[in-house]
Amino acid sequence: MNRGANYCLYYIFMSKNYKPPHFTRPLVICIFSHKGKILVCEGTDTVKNETFYRPAGGMIEFQERAEDALRREIKEETGEDITNIKYLTTIENIFTYEGKPGHEIILVYDAEFTNGSLYKKNQIKITESNDVWCYAYWKSPDEFGEGKLRLYPEELPALLKTAP
Repeated sequence: MNRGANYCLYYIFMSKNYKPPHFTRPLVICIFSHKGKILVCEGTDTVKNETFYRPAGGMIEFQERAEDALRREIKEETGEDITNIKYLTTIENIFTYEGKPGHEIILVYDAEFTNGSLYKKNQIKITESNDVWCYAYWKSPDEFGEGKLRLYPEELPALLKTAP
């Protein structure tokens, strides 16, 4: 059952029925940089009438280390293991999604899939509980920016331009 892009990465993006928490959510995301591209999940905001992209990841659970949360989230969403995990930065993200406020502290990582065949796929299914929630695509950082595709969190395009 394909729930559509609005349900993509439920713990990162909020569903239409979601009541925003009155707390800041700790998250991890991973850009999976490979041959000049990054892996991003496609989502939509129907209130803004906007298609956007965001790296895969999810919420850090209570007393879970961020790197362990990243491994768990990527395994849950792709079924794949990751290696060579490298912390990049932390971003505070205050935003509105589907007309509702949100606040996140996001630890941004880069890593590699242990299964090299994922780098050859044009589209990767992102699942939760065996349901396809959205698809992820390999995109060049140059595809994002003013007048181009939208990448969230908003600070990420600038970070990608300065990353080695």
